[in-house]
Amino acid sequence: MSDTEWRHLYDKENISFHPFSSLHGASCLLPCHTDFLKRLFYLFKEIPVENPVKLCLDRRGGRGYRIFEKCRLTLIDTDGTVLYDTDADTAVMENHSDRREFQEAFLSGYGESHRYSRTLTEQTYYFAKKLSDGRVLRISTSQVTIVSLLLGMLQPLLVIAFLAILLSVFLAKRASRNLVKPLNNLDLNDPLSNDVYEELSPLLRHMAQQNKQIALQMNELSRSQNEFNAITSNMSEGLIVLNKDGVVVSLNTAARKIFEAEEDSIGKDFLTIDRTPEISRAIKETLSGKKQELEYKKNGRNYELCINKIVEKDEVIGVLLLAIDNTEKIQAEQNRREFTANVSHELKTPLQSIIGSADLIESGLVKPEDMPRFIGHIKTDAARLVSLVSDIIRLSQLDENTEMSWENVDALSVAKEALEMVGPIAESRNISLTIEGEPAPLTSVHKLLYDIIYNLCDNAVKYNKEGGFVKVNVKTAGGKVQVAVSDNGVGIAPVDQSRVFERFYRVDKSHSRESGGTGLGLSIVKHAVAYLKGSISLESTLGKGTTITVSFPAEK
Repeated sequence: MSDTEWRHLYDKENISFHPFSSLHGASCLLPCHTDFLKRLFYLFKEIPVENPVKLCLDRRGGRGYRIFEKCRLTLIDTDGTVLYDTDADTAVMENHSDRREFQEAFLSGYGESHRYSRTLTEQTYYFAKKLSDGRVLRISTSQVTIVSLLLGMLQPLLVIAFLAILLSVFLAKRASRNLVKPLNNLDLNDPLSNDVYEELSPLLRHMAQQNKQIALQMNELSRSQNEFNAITSNMSEGLIVLNKDGVVVSLNTAARKIFEAEEDSIGKDFLTIDRTPEISRAIKETLSGKKQELEYKKNGRNYELCINKIVEKDEVIGVLLLAIDNTEKIQAEQNRREFTANVSHELKTPLQSIIGSADLIESGLVKPEDMPRFIGHIKTDAARLVSLVSDIIRLSQLDENTEMSWENVDALSVAKEALEMVGPIAESRNISLTIEGEPAPLTSVHKLLYDIIYNLCDNAVKYNKEGGFVKVNVKTAGGKVQVAVSDNGVGIAPVDQSRVFERFYRVDKSHSRESGGTGLGLSIVKHAVAYLKGSISLESTLGKGTTITVSFPAEK
C-alpha cells in the first residue's frame, strides 16, 4: 500500500488531531513501531497488514511525517469495552463507558479530557474520535510534572551524593590522619616536652600539673601502703581485711600462718581460706552491723577472733578480722590454776605433818625417848616448807620478770659451787660427782646461774641409782657458754620428756617426796634459762640416764 493510499484511509475516517496539536504546539503523531501498527490495522480489518509504514497525520503541515513515541492508542467499542490498547492488556482493563472523552466522542464525534495521576505524578491528556463504525479511537499522552522530573533526577543525584560522600570520607580520613598523627605521638608522661600545635599548649600545661599532682598522691599512697604493710607484717596477730562481698583485700603474714593461706589469696573469696561455718556466719552478721567475737582452734592453738565492720560515709564497705593467739594466755591461766592447787597441796602436806607432830608432843603422848624423832620430823618438814616457799618466790620473780643485777661470772666456778652443795647427798647414796672443762666467763645473773646448775645436779643425784655418777661439763663454743649435766640414772620416758619442765610435774611422785623434791626444780631451770636469754635441751633414755644441756651467750 502506498503512502497516498494510507493517507486516503485516514482522510476517509476524517481523523483530526489538531486539538492535541493546539495543546502541545506540535503535531500529534501516531506511534511508529511496526508491530504496534500491525496490531492496529488488524483490529480495523479494513486495512491490510502488508507493507506497514510509519505514518503520521499533520493537518497543518500538509504531508510531513514525524515520530511521536509517547502516544498511547486505545480502541473502544460502542459499549465502552476496550478492544485494543498499546500499553495494557485489554483482558484486565475496566469498561471505559464512563470516561469523559469517550462520552463526548460518542455523542459529538470528538472528545477530550485530562486527568492527574498521584501515583505517577503525571498529567495525562486524552483525545477521542468516533470512527465510521461507531467505535471510538482514543489517543493519550502524558505531560511530565516537576515532581516526576525530580524523581527522574533522583537516581543520578543519589549516585552523585554517594560519590561525594565517599570522596568526603576519604579526604576527611586523610586530613584527620595528618591532624591526629602528632597527637598520637604525644609524650603524656612529659607533656611540656612535646612540640605540637600551639593551641594545645594550655592543655599540655594542665596535663603536666595533673601528672605532678598524681605523682605526689601516688608517692603518698605508696608511703602509706608501705607503712601499713610494715605495721601489719610485724604484728603477731593475724589481720584480714574483706570487702562487703567477702573478698580478701589484705592479709598479713601472721594471718597467712594461722589460716595456712596461699600467697595469692588476695582477691579471692574468704571461703577459699577457711570454711568454718561459725566464721562465715559471724562475717555475715558483722556486715549487718553487729560486732562478733568467737574462739577459733587450729593446729593445737587457741585464737580469739574479733570481727568488726568497716564503715565509710555511714555505709558498711567491708569487714576487719583480727585473730589473737591466746594459747599462752590460756595455758598460763591453766598453769596458774594448777599452780595454785599444787601450792596449796604442797604447803598443806608439811604443815599438817608439823602440826600433827606438835600436837602429839603437846598432848604428852610422845615418850621422852621418841621426842628427838618427832622433833626431827618437824625440822625436816619445816625445811621442806622453807625450800618450797623459796622456790615459789623464785618462780614468781621470774614470771614477773623482776629486774636482777647482771655481772661477769665464770660458769666453771659456779658449777663447782653447785656441785659442792649436792656433795653430801651424793655421798650418802654412793654417787660419784665429777666436773671437767675450762674457765668460761660470761655476763649473767650469778644467783640464777647457780640455781640452774644446782637444780640440774640435785635432780641428777635424786633420780640416780645407788653407785651411779653425775658429770658436769663446761665449755665455750661459737660465742656461747655450754653447761651439760649427765647421769646414768633412771632416765625419762619419751612421754614425760616434754612435761618435766612443768611446775609440780613429777615422773615418780613417791620418789620425789621421799627425796624431798618440790617438783619445781626443772621449772625454775626453764624460766631462769629464758630470763638469761639461753636455751635448754634434753636427751634421755629410759633406764640408761639423762643429759641436760644449757647454753648462754657469752655477752649480754
